[in-house]
Amino acid sequence: MASMNTLLTAASVLSGLNILLLLVLGGIWAQNYREFRTPLTLGLLGFAAVLIIENLVALSFFFSMGMLYAGSESAQLAVLAMRGLQFVAVSFLTVISLR
Repeated sequence: MASMNTLLTAASVLSGLNILLLLVLGGIWAQNYREFRTPLTLGLLGFAAVLIIENLVALSFFFSMGMLYAGSESAQLAVLAMRGLQFVAVSFLTVISLR
């Protein structure tokens, strides 16, 4: 049984990495929007902005309201799994966008 600190620390690290990758994506997509002015790139910028905000909110919950997750290791694992899945998805987008 993992401790809450370990699981939430891992989730926090993943949220931080997600934010960094989303900032890279946002920069790429902003440059593309300036060049092409297509609604798709503007939509991708909005997508990145929303996910950055979502990850910032998640980080604030991890640091200020960790007690919400204290009673349930399954909730902690679910939070970590969701952060991990988002990291994988954003990583794919970053690799493809950098090519």
